[in-house]
Amino acid sequence: VQLQASGGGLVQPGGSLRLSCAASGNIVSINFMGWYRQAPGKQRELVATITSGGITNYADSVKGRATISRDGAKNTVVLQMNSLKPEDTAVYYCYCNAVVPTLIGGRVYWGQGTLVTVSS
Repeated sequence: VQLQASGGGLVQPGGSLRLSCAASGNIVSINFMGWYRQAPGKQRELVATITSGGITNYADSVKGRATISRDGAKNTVVLQMNSLKPEDTAVYYCYCNAVVPTLIGGRVYWGQGTLVTVSS
């Protein structure tokens, strides 16, 4: 399973960004997809997740500012973040829990990460 993320870059405080991620490969099904982020000197933290049934979960730090959505037919996930703050600066990693033909049960796969810098 390969995950291709796009949409990072430099954003001014108060601005918005849209991160997209597409999963490809020999996928039977995807149980959930989402985003983690890792800021310099900090541990990786969950940003948002969406299940195959559309149930979402957000980190407290982004609630009210982030919206995650998913296109199940295309195995894509989008993270829309508004009112960005400097503390949102991090490398954002897309991930999914996917079922593939050669393995029993779901397994987590990671994208390569995309840098988001919030600065004036």
